[in-house]
Amino acid sequence: MGFIDELKQENIEGIRKFPKADLHNHFVLGGSRKYLRERIGENIQAIREPLHSMNDMHAWNEQNIGQIFNSSEGRRVLIDATFAQAKEDGVTILEIGEDVWGLNEFFHGDIDELVAAFETANQEIAPEIELRLQIGLSRHCDIGYLEDCLSHFWGNEAFYSIDLYGDELAQPIENFKSIYRRAKSEGLKLKAHVGEWGTAEDVRKAVECLELDEVQHGIAAVEDKAVVRFLADNHIRLNITPSSNYLLGRVKDLRAHPIAELYHNGVDVTINSDDVLIFDSDVSKEYLRLYQCGCLGAEELDDIRNNGLKRI
Repeated sequence: MGFIDELKQENIEGIRKFPKADLHNHFVLGGSRKYLRERIGENIQAIREPLHSMNDMHAWNEQNIGQIFNSSEGRRVLIDATFAQAKEDGVTILEIGEDVWGLNEFFHGDIDELVAAFETANQEIAPEIELRLQIGLSRHCDIGYLEDCLSHFWGNEAFYSIDLYGDELAQPIENFKSIYRRAKSEGLKLKAHVGEWGTAEDVRKAVECLELDEVQHGIAAVEDKAVVRFLADNHIRLNITPSSNYLLGRVKDLRAHPIAELYHNGVDVTINSDDVLIFDSDVSKEYLRLYQCGCLGAEELDDIRNNGLKRI
């Protein structure tokens, strides 16, 4: 049977056999529960009821994970767990990476050590997966600090993309313009988290200001038809995480998730996991949940799956 048939049969194991991309995965919380339980004896439980804010999510993180992985070895365990999860889920393209501050914190300031941690896990656990290594930026950080950290990353051909995440209201998006100009000159794909908590206009502004290729989340765009048209006309991809949006209270239920309206209006959308350990959100489950709730049909979901496997 094909992917469409497996969806219609609601067969999660069958869905997992088909290739899919995960282009929005925070590896720190993106790993396999089973792997972590077997390797270090930690049984991390996902949330079941919607939270009300990012602060609630941080509180969950502190209570359930805390300092368990706050070491060089712990960081490597999380990287390994993420590849194990992706392999189990049939992911064939995985875009993950370390925040720039983690270079000194976990990899002794050695960029080659950082890259090797990801590439070694890739080869040893899931060599069939295409790794797209990402540079991560926390939006609350001082620009000068970020620029200093990034000096160790520029020029390294192992990196595929750059992403900005964290509190959307921490500082104006314009502050990151010089960093993104440099990233563009380095040949990186330009991505940023925006429109998860903000407005449709925030999405447009971020795309125009930073010259983004892709937006992580971007679901607020649906509030303004002109912004939806702007995204479609300019072929801006939105890497969407449905269960995360629901469990963080950004949508009232999955059936009403904005991904359907965005897709039906020609926006390039993909379906991704975000934080597997918190939201129990592996990519195959995301496809199945959207089908089961009636948000999108099996043929539409297969089209989105195939689209995610294409380079832009």
